Amino acid sequence: MSKTITVNKKAFHDFNIIEKYTAGIVLFGTEIKSVRKGAVNLKDSFAKIEDGEVWLYSCHISPYEQGNRYNKEPERKRKLLLNKKEILKISGKIKKEGYTIIPLSMFIGDGGFAKLEIALAKGKKLFDKRDDIAKKTQTRDMQRAMKR
Repeated sequence: MSKTITVNKKAFHDFNIIEKYTAGIVLFGTEIKSVRKGAVNLKDSFAKIEDGEVWLYSCHISPYEQGNRYNKEPERKRKLLLNKKEILKISGKIKKEGYTIIPLSMFIGDGGFAKLEIALAKGKKLFDKRDDIAKKTQTRDMQRAMKR
C-alpha cells in the first residue's frame, strides 16, 4: 500500500507521456521527513542522464522545520535509482527519438522508501493543448447532458 505525496499535474498538460518507470530517490534524513509531510514541489523539475546515472533537477523539497543545520539545499540535484538496463533503454530513446524525462508523482512505497514515478515524454505543441482542452470540454458537456 503506497501513499501518494504529490502529483505533477503540469506534466500531463505540457507533455505526451510515452513510457512510465518507477525510480528510487536518494534523500537525506531531514529531506525524507519533509517528503512525508508533503512539502514537495515537482512542477518545473526534470531528469537527465549523466555518466550512466539519472539525476533529478529543480525538485523543491522544503527544509524540515526541526532540521536546523542538517537541512540540505531545497533544489539540489538528487540521484534517482534505476536498473542499468532501464537507464540504457531510456538513454537510447532520448538520443534517438528526442524524448525528455519528467517526474509524474512522488510516493512512499511499501518499504517506507520514497519513490518517484518518472516518464519518457514528448512536449506538446500549442495546438495539441487546445485539442485536449476542447475534448475535455466536450466530454464535460456530454456528462452534463446525460445527467439531465
